[in-house]
Amino acid sequence: MVQAILKAGTKTATVAAIAFWAAASVAAAQETTQQILEPPVLASAPEHKSLTIIAHRGASAYAPEHTQAAVAIAHAQNADFIEQDVVLTRDHVPVVLHDLRLDAVTNVADVFPEKYRPDGHYYVMDFSFSELQQLKVNERRNKEGQQRYPQRFNGDLGHFHIMSLAQQIELILGLNASRARDTGIYIELKSARWHKKQNYDLVASTMGVLARYDFNQTDTPAPIYLQSFDPEVLRRLKREFRTEIPLIQLVAENSWNESDIDYDMMRTAAGLETLRSYAAGIGVWLNHIFLGFDEHGNPQFSDIVKHAHAAGLLVHVYTLRADDLPEGVASYQQLKTWLRELGVDGIFTDFPDR
Repeated sequence: MVQAILKAGTKTATVAAIAFWAAASVAAAQETTQQILEPPVLASAPEHKSLTIIAHRGASAYAPEHTQAAVAIAHAQNADFIEQDVVLTRDHVPVVLHDLRLDAVTNVADVFPEKYRPDGHYYVMDFSFSELQQLKVNERRNKEGQQRYPQRFNGDLGHFHIMSLAQQIELILGLNASRARDTGIYIELKSARWHKKQNYDLVASTMGVLARYDFNQTDTPAPIYLQSFDPEVLRRLKREFRTEIPLIQLVAENSWNESDIDYDMMRTAAGLETLRSYAAGIGVWLNHIFLGFDEHGNPQFSDIVKHAHAAGLLVHVYTLRADDLPEGVASYQQLKTWLRELGVDGIFTDFPDR
């Protein structure tokens, strides 16, 4: 049943992909595609080192996040990787959504007004995949119901749908073939412990989809990373699934409650050294690297890139937004140049073409 749904959805995804590719191709950036299947030997970063461009939830500056349109535009803009955040439906289908809840990015309250939990929120896990297909995906809204980035795609326009992980993989692999590219996938396993408490195994379900498309082979059909804020999820991928896919340890602030790990300790030189037993790299918040300006107006940076490289780890930074720059930063390109000069290996960005 699920297979039939996925195949039908893929046809829709392909049509949407072609349309949005044609619309976006005039703005496509000329970036060098990097096929990273295992971490390279790291040396001192040259001044003109190219950055791996990771389309954050697709080209989310130009279309609602994680939708067919956002994926197709990111591909047309020659992103090296396109990110998928993955959560599970009631019928165990891995779908591409950033949140456990549907409130901020869909019209769920209009379509299923009674299906909220006691806390007043609508959870992805309470809906089947077919029910989710009845929803419209919109630009992210804040707690007041206003569009978070007002200058982006008008939330009252368009009719976008939630995609399964399988649908996104097929869309990217199809575009790779038709555009002769090797764009990769970059999957985040969202809140695996929370899923486990609901008796759902996010890790096993996700790895099952990847195996279906031969991402469990050494020679994968496209470059791939797996990422998580939870070290135990990554260790389980190594221990139980024996995966050769490069793993990225996401680093949070302790106040975000992503896990019970002390992320302050993880960011130290000693903490980063411990990650090399299972991780190929780290995904760090921009504010963990860029610390603002001194009294003379000079930008200040932490030593996390230096310490990570000393531990043999790649450094991918999240998230760059041209319409939401850190205070005092003159331009998106200035910020991007600073990170490149620091030796950062890749950036998650809402603007893959810049």
